[in-house]
Amino acid sequence: MSPDHYLSALRSEEGRRAGPPPALLAPLSGVTDLHMRRIAQAFGASAVVSEMVAAAELARGDAESQVRAEGQGVSPHVVQLAGCAEAPMAEAARIAVANGADAIDINMGCPAKTVTGGAAGSALMRDLDHAARLLAAVRDAVAVPVTVKMRLGWDHASLNAPELARRAEALGLNGITVHGRTRQQFYKGNADWSAIRAVVEATRLPVIANGDVTGLEEARACLTASGAAGVMVGRAAVGRPWLVGAIAAGLAGRTVAPLSAGARAAAATEHYEGLIALYGPAMGVRHARKHLAAYADAAGPGALNPADRRRLVTTSEPAEALTLLQKAFLDPAGLEEASAGTTIDEAA
Repeated sequence: MSPDHYLSALRSEEGRRAGPPPALLAPLSGVTDLHMRRIAQAFGASAVVSEMVAAAELARGDAESQVRAEGQGVSPHVVQLAGCAEAPMAEAARIAVANGADAIDINMGCPAKTVTGGAAGSALMRDLDHAARLLAAVRDAVAVPVTVKMRLGWDHASLNAPELARRAEALGLNGITVHGRTRQQFYKGNADWSAIRAVVEATRLPVIANGDVTGLEEARACLTASGAAGVMVGRAAVGRPWLVGAIAAGLAGRTVAPLSAGARAAAATEHYEGLIALYGPAMGVRHARKHLAAYADAAGPGALNPADRRRLVTTSEPAEALTLLQKAFLDPAGLEEASAGTTIDEAA
């Protein structure tokens, strides 16, 4: 499904029938920066979502929040907002749209204690009346599509995602994403894709299934179990921004050629250089370390020896990091591992 088709699917039932199931890059706090989103979309992701943006901070004009909400070169540009108060949520949505957002996603699924402790993220599933007021505030504030990302519930004693989905539809939202775990599970155990079916059956809105989608085989199984309209890929895409597009192509019935080690190295290099440009050398180096570790893992076991891997994720010198990235993907000793599993059926 193309980016244009994804927006059409949010706007009408006719649009939802027009294309294959979409595969989206999930919003990952501190991870899905502008450059990762650009790269994932260049490899064919149906849509990409910004990392979580604190609504109150964006509404105050916080510079770091503005960077997180940036979407230059991304289309459609989807901004995810998190918060617990109606006024800043509405204002942040208006700011995001004024700065080019094509859609707004509302975070009601983040399980982190720093978020739920402030009555935001998945904590909102403990008070659906309050959650509904936030949904209404954002829906009334902007004319673009508005979606909400949630979990199955706070815990297994309160699996209220279907009710929240019904409320979202009644308020005029355009789509729903469900992570197949409760908040109390965090990321433990396996995502329960079959439990997402109750949400699909509760609403006419398109439902995107999220959680443990690590390759095309898993995406197909998730769609079968959940009945969802599409899938969202999160942690499996870290260090593998090409994965979401490969899944999207497979769901569309297209054959994808194996991705060469050189193409992977080029993507990793583009991402690293982009982070340095976006944040400046000092902050960019620190921000990039989690990505460097993930790219080293994606290059394959043994692509870097332990000493080189340690240097890759600790160096403060961009030139050294780039040299080690190239070595990870392109050194003859690592080429076999770096090239393995690059077909469409790849599991991250």
